[in-house]
Amino acid sequence: MPGRFGLSVALATPFQLSGAVDNDRLKEQAGWCLAMGCSSITLFGTTGEGASIGLTEREAIFSALARDGITGERIVGGVAATAVSDAAAQATLALDHGCRALLVPPPYFFKGVAEDGVFGWYAALVERLGHRARHILLYNIPQMTAVAMPLSLITRLIRAFPEVFIGVKDSAGDWPYTEQLLEAHRDRVILVGDERSLARAVRNGGQGAISGLANICPDALLPLVMEGRPDQRIDQLVETVLGYPVMAAVKALVAHRSGDTGWLTMRPPLTALSRAEMAQLGERCDRIFSATAA
Repeated sequence: MPGRFGLSVALATPFQLSGAVDNDRLKEQAGWCLAMGCSSITLFGTTGEGASIGLTEREAIFSALARDGITGERIVGGVAATAVSDAAAQATLALDHGCRALLVPPPYFFKGVAEDGVFGWYAALVERLGHRARHILLYNIPQMTAVAMPLSLITRLIRAFPEVFIGVKDSAGDWPYTEQLLEAHRDRVILVGDERSLARAVRNGGQGAISGLANICPDALLPLVMEGRPDQRIDQLVETVLGYPVMAAVKALVAHRSGDTGWLTMRPPLTALSRAEMAQLGERCDRIFSATAA
């Protein structure tokens, strides 16, 4: 992957009341984020409720974006599957659409699995993809997967498949772990999901972020990503969002920013914030950003 990674928005996925993906809202949000300075969009990640979006819907989203001129070189394709065959199908679809990278978490159903087992799962995925396997970002988010990805596993995978695994998106929120990643794999793309550690990571060699908050304030995140410049407003916003179910909170803030309450809809099993919670969260966000940046 040539050049610096930069800021990719972990794009929220809008749904109609019927439960169908709202491709028109999705295209509008993707275009806004890119116009505000994001270098790419990440589809089907955690913020995008990717584990709830099937293969046919993914194809429709890729096609809808392509019709609006948002093609693969500006997209990171998220994978969310436990069966290797399903993960390979999702990855192949993203590769068919020319995605710049794949974001792949470990299989997340079985708990307490050994490092050898997780290594074997990724190795099987690489084998299934064959010569097409490329530009995979390992996704460390144990609070969602309950699967550990220790530095030893990351290093084994990179050494075994150096042309395939280009780096890590680390969303564990554990700075000592992030610091170890940066020290051990400075030649790789190390991205930070916890925006509170983002500026510090960039100053220590991090290449940027895949960020859910970029749905809301990409312009405020750019100095952190490009210059490693901290901003207390971002820390305060993260702390505020963590007081709610995070994916629903991000959507509520998109609704607040855009004035479009259609963004509140979640796909089961997730549920939306109430209108009162949305209003409360929006007011808190407004107060944060009415302050001067640190």
